[in-house]
Amino acid sequence: MARIELRGIAHAYGPAPTSDKDYALRPLELTWEDGGAYALLGPSGCGKTTLLNIISGLLKPSHGQVLFNGTDVTAAPPQQRNIAQVFQFPVIYDTMSVSENLAFPLRNRGLGPEETRKRVEEVAELLELTPDLKMRASGLSADMKQRVSLGRGLVRRDVAAILLDEPLTVIDPHVKWLLRRKLKQVHEQLKMTIVYVTHDQVEALTLADRVVVMNQGRVVQVGTPRELFEHPVDTFVGYFIGSPGMNLLPCVVEDGAVVVEGQRLPLDAGVCARALGTGGELLLGIRPEFLRRVPEGTPSSVRVEVTQVEDLGRHKLGTARLGSRTLKVRLPEEERLAPGETCWLELPPAWTTLYAAGRAVS
Repeated sequence: MARIELRGIAHAYGPAPTSDKDYALRPLELTWEDGGAYALLGPSGCGKTTLLNIISGLLKPSHGQVLFNGTDVTAAPPQQRNIAQVFQFPVIYDTMSVSENLAFPLRNRGLGPEETRKRVEEVAELLELTPDLKMRASGLSADMKQRVSLGRGLVRRDVAAILLDEPLTVIDPHVKWLLRRKLKQVHEQLKMTIVYVTHDQVEALTLADRVVVMNQGRVVQVGTPRELFEHPVDTFVGYFIGSPGMNLLPCVVEDGAVVVEGQRLPLDAGVCARALGTGGELLLGIRPEFLRRVPEGTPSSVRVEVTQVEDLGRHKLGTARLGSRTLKVRLPEEERLAPGETCWLELPPAWTTLYAAGRAVS
């Protein structure tokens, strides 16, 4: 197991970088504790795989240090870092059986036949592969092959960390749910350090204890799934996390309050003053889940016109017009609203965030 520290890590693929845009990965500081489950979450091209490859040793960073349990491994090759990496496409030997695939990493390290057999059986049981141990790998389904690939990473008892690079991308949606659950069980049982790369927020939020949200080569926020949902510190996090994402409304600050499309909302005077001091564009953010339909005249509410209501089973998703802007609101199933109606929506101050130049003002 390993505690992984990244100190001043940055990477550029081209020679002599001179500005931020030349870097695939911009300077960052991160610490992942021994035994934790972490996710790197962000859109394609944001630097997730670059960072994972730096941790594994497949890529040497342009700047900074990588430490495993306090030891600098920045220049160490992958085999000296004692990690296992599972890729988007399964890495297994089709001509071998499931059992032979699982045993291969142990035999390469000179482990005895009896100890190898015991360990293969343990990992096979953990991943529900026992009935398939004698089956040739070429005849397996995509999800079974990925499970074998995962087992090859888990079979060594001395692995410091397991790194997973979008391992469920090519898996059928239903089977993907089953494998997510299995990965969660594996981590809870083995308590090894796991770093999971994905662009799927559901995977990240269900698998990880802490999520690293990345965008354009930067780490924009690190937090628990709850922290990212309830208190996004960046408008990108607010919009990227959640389905639908956070409502973001252009606004201005006047006399200690926020004005959105001509409607005035009270907000903490100190926050308003600090927002004005930044000089950046101001946006008011609130998630659809925190908006509530209320009677006219309720404090912190705005008048809107409903344009669409979608019945999603357990709840409804409403679309409303606030002046020239659009709001998404999650409504209880029993709520009766129809397109064309006017109603009042409360923006509770506790769940409303003011952003200046894309960052939350506190």
